[in-house]
Amino acid sequence: MTATALDRREALAPPEPSARARFVRRFRRQKLALAALVYLVLVVLAAALAPLLATHDPLAQNLGSVLQQPGGGHILGTDDLGRDVFSRALYAGRVSLVAAAQAVGVAVVLGVIPGLIAGYAGRKVDAVIMRLTDALMSFPPLILAIAFVGVLGPSLTNAMFVIGVIFAPRFVRLVRGTVLSIREETFVEASRSIGTPTPRVILRHVLPNALSPLIVQISLTAAMAMLAEASLSFLGLGVQPPDASWGSMIERGFRYTATAPWLTVFPGLLIALTVLAFNILGDGLRDSLGREIRRGS
Repeated sequence: MTATALDRREALAPPEPSARARFVRRFRRQKLALAALVYLVLVVLAAALAPLLATHDPLAQNLGSVLQQPGGGHILGTDDLGRDVFSRALYAGRVSLVAAAQAVGVAVVLGVIPGLIAGYAGRKVDAVIMRLTDALMSFPPLILAIAFVGVLGPSLTNAMFVIGVIFAPRFVRLVRGTVLSIREETFVEASRSIGTPTPRVILRHVLPNALSPLIVQISLTAAMAMLAEASLSFLGLGVQPPDASWGSMIERGFRYTATAPWLTVFPGLLIALTVLAFNILGDGLRDSLGREIRRGS
C-alpha cells in the first residue's frame, strides 16, 4: 500500500474519543451507579423544594396528634410533640446534605493543598506533611470528633469542621500519591524546563490531572461525612433543636422505638439509602474513570 493511500486511510479514520466521551460511555453502562445518581438528585431536589413539598410546618406542635401512625393527614406519622415526620424529614434532609457538603469542603481544602505541596516538593516538606497526616489518621475518627466537638461546643458547624479536618488526611495521601506519578510526566518536565513558575505548573498541569481520583474520593467521603454527622447528632453533639437532621430525628425517636418505630425507621432508611447511593456512585465513578486515573489524563 502506497504512502498516499495510508495517509488517506488515516485521514478517513474516526478521531479518538475524548476523555470525557470515554467516561460518559463507560458510566452509562454502570446501571447501579446511574440509579444511585438519580436517587441522589431526587433527594437533593426534595430537600431544596422542602417548602413546596412539606405538608405541614416542620416545627408546628400538635399535642392532640402525638405519635400518630403513618396515614391519614400525616404520610409518615407524627412524633412525640405531634410534628409531621414527613415534613421534618424533608427539612432535616437539607441539614444533613449541607452538613455533609460542609465537611467534604473542609476536607478538600485542608487535604488537597498539603497533598499538592507534599507530592510536588518532596523530601523534607513531604516527610513533615506525611508524618502529621499519619499521626492524625492513627486516631479513631469518631472518638477524635467527639473529643474536639466536646472542647469546641456542640453545634453543627463545629461538628462538620471537625469531621472535615479528620477526613482531610485521606485527601492528602490521595493527592500526594497522584502528584508523585504525574510530576515526572514529560509535559510537566517540559513546563519546568522553560521556566514556568511552580504554582503555575501545579495549577495548570498537575492539579487538573489529579481531578479524576479526587472526584471519586469526594463521593466516598460524602457518605462517611453523612454517617459521621448522624452519629454526632445522635449523641447530641451535632445539630441542635429546634433544627433537625436525620441523625437527630433518630435520636429523638429512639426512646419510642417499641411504641412508635416509624420515628426511627424512616430517617434511618433515608440515611442508609443515601450513604449507599454515595458509595455506589463512588464505585461507579472509579470504574468509569479507572483508565483516566491510571493514565492521569
